Amino acid sequence: MTSVAGIEPPPHRSVGRRLSAWLYRWPGVRLGALLAAPFSWIVVLYLGSLAVLLVSAFWQLDTFTGEVVHQPTLKNFQTIVEVPVYRTIALRTIAMAVAVTVACALLAFPIAYTMARLASKQMRRLLLVAILIPLWASYLVKVYSWRVILGEEGVLNWLLEPFGATGPGYSITGTWLVFTYLWLPYMILPLYAGLERIPSSLLEASSDLGARSGRTFFRVVLPLVFPALVVGSIFTFSLTLGDYITPEVVSSTQFIGNVIYDNVGVANNLPLAAAYAFVPISVMVVYLLLARRAGAFENL
Repeated sequence: MTSVAGIEPPPHRSVGRRLSAWLYRWPGVRLGALLAAPFSWIVVLYLGSLAVLLVSAFWQLDTFTGEVVHQPTLKNFQTIVEVPVYRTIALRTIAMAVAVTVACALLAFPIAYTMARLASKQMRRLLLVAILIPLWASYLVKVYSWRVILGEEGVLNWLLEPFGATGPGYSITGTWLVFTYLWLPYMILPLYAGLERIPSSLLEASSDLGARSGRTFFRVVLPLVFPALVVGSIFTFSLTLGDYITPEVVSSTQFIGNVIYDNVGVANNLPLAAAYAFVPISVMVVYLLLARRAGAFENL
């Protein structure tokens, strides 16, 4: 086609360019198309399978045939409430999750503060690498390494032998040590991000007004870093609640995850396992609601 009166015809646009131009005019459609695949994965495969599991908690197991009877019942929840061992295991697991979270917070805060406020750029990079490297290692490798460390002929007993002491061995204390080691990076990284965002001018203003370091920490630093602390505690608390491999490897103590695993893989009692899964889910829902009520998520 030749030009008319010196005016060039508009260039031909491909289908892709026309689609791109149309999506540009409709940002809502563009966002929906972008999130369709991951959202479908979460809703259908993750939340869908979780819903099926929780629905099975209202079924019952035929004690004679061992088959699952698809009839609604609250018998499984009644068993969990009335049998003392289930209550004891639930309280033990929650107490362990609290102890691990507190230990991780106490250990992570000075490390994160050093990284965010005191270390040079080069040292900060080295510390970040040192924290991230354990996350690259296999979970099972780390747990079985701790089994070797906690053994009777392990490194820990070898180090404590000159002082006339011994390590905790394969016990609930050893489980606490392993949990603290495993989840510590998940507490350090949010705290580091939160401390790094605190303006130095606030700390200088607190010092200029005569506040000592302790008062500055409790009145300035801690309130500002509280949302990051809650985020880290969500990781450590929830991961401890659901873990069943670490207690199985480094101790013989039963936790919620062990009971669920045994009822699914050994006893073949899926309804009871699904009912017991409501315990950590309910605990985390209550925890998140309390954290939201405390305003922990407002400044994230």
